[in-house]
Amino acid sequence: MSSSPIAILGAGKIGRNLAQLLVDAGYSVVLANSRGPETLHDTIAALGPLATAVSATEAVAAAELVIEAVPFKVVPNLPSLDQRILVTAANYYPDRDGTIDLAGRSQARWVADHHPGAQVVKAFNTIWFQHLASQGDATRPVEARRALPVASDDESALQQVCALIEALGFAPLRVGGLDDHADLIQPGGALYNRDLTLAEARERFAEFSRAR
Repeated sequence: MSSSPIAILGAGKIGRNLAQLLVDAGYSVVLANSRGPETLHDTIAALGPLATAVSATEAVAAAELVIEAVPFKVVPNLPSLDQRILVTAANYYPDRDGTIDLAGRSQARWVADHHPGAQVVKAFNTIWFQHLASQGDATRPVEARRALPVASDDESALQQVCALIEALGFAPLRVGGLDDHADLIQPGGALYNRDLTLAEARERFAEFSRAR
């Protein structure tokens, strides 16, 4: 992966926990929220010298890999993500986001259609924020780690995000492209918010794949 920092758009529970995991693993992070970098002083102080608060536009400009952890309805309003790897952790919750017509598309495809110049990877959307903060363990064999499903149409981007997931102490479970098995990793799916090791998740994924 490039030596450029990783950008995180969104400083809520998922965004902050991802930032902490990343700096703990030695990555530089640029963090942005909707209220401006001056509101992130305490967060950045807690994260330490590897983290910097910037505007969303500055974050995207500084990074080659961008993780969005914002409400689903906000995704179309993000800065241009052309030529960036975009890791989308957003889930569509109608009670929060209002009615959004996905027109039969997966949530990841809807994101990709709004940012056609990005290499979109769906990841970090299937884990509760407290488990994200506590369950990564890079000392465990990969097969015994908490599994995080990951999907993308772009193999290069997928490989980079899988490597990042492993660096944070989790195990990537590849589930195909943005339109493959989306129902399993979206809210309510069989692999959504499930505390499974990679070995267990592979077995469950294989079972559901065979049943189709």
